[in-house]
Amino acid sequence: MESHFLRFINNLETADGSAVKEPAVEPPKVLDDASSAGTEPSAQLNNIARLAIYDSFMAAPRVVELNSKDYDDFINLLATKTYQYSKEIGGNVPYTVLREAIENLIHAYFRDIVISIYNNGNTVRISDQGPGIKNKDKACEPGFSTATSDMKQYIKGVGSGLPIIRETISFLGGAIEVEDNLDTGTVITLSVPDKVAAESREQAPVPAEIELNKRQKQVLFLMMEIGSTGPSKIAGELGIGLSTAYRDLIYL
Repeated sequence: MESHFLRFINNLETADGSAVKEPAVEPPKVLDDASSAGTEPSAQLNNIARLAIYDSFMAAPRVVELNSKDYDDFINLLATKTYQYSKEIGGNVPYTVLREAIENLIHAYFRDIVISIYNNGNTVRISDQGPGIKNKDKACEPGFSTATSDMKQYIKGVGSGLPIIRETISFLGGAIEVEDNLDTGTVITLSVPDKVAAESREQAPVPAEIELNKRQKQVLFLMMEIGSTGPSKIAGELGIGLSTAYRDLIYL
């Protein structure tokens, strides 16, 4: 019995020693519950995000699932596809804004990402179920960051993401809203004006083309040649009546 007990103790010490010597996982430390469940490090990179594209709230959205085992590739894929689907239904949200918001998801370890695109592509809502943001006001100020050294392998990590988004969105006449998710995590909503609709409403009617007779064209050419002048000069140069020259100037 004693030899079995000693062998058991030796096995425990060997296991503990090997665990300590394991190299650090390259991506950010992912999920405590995943680690406790015995998830392999490679499986922790198996991120899945869902894009919900709403052509109308009268129907269910199109749902697209995206995944990658590499953080850089995953960020690029999410930013590119979100931008493409937003533009596809008429959106004007800049790529740089979407990229900054998606890079920010690394703080949530990309846990349960849902990106909703609606309002003709001009509103993009990005939600996660990560640890959340405690101080949302300071998070939108330059220099405030919780980025770890591991995270800085993939993002700048200097607290510039949300401030850049806020300034860019404000310049475009839009808005950013940072809220708590229902249970855990954060929801960031980006919205910009519908430029196409606004321009069509504000566009003035195009005036009908004006037809000039021969004399009026002569008056116009003379004014272009001699510059600012009055009806007396026009009448003398073209040999027309003073009242006629006056009427032509008023018309032109």
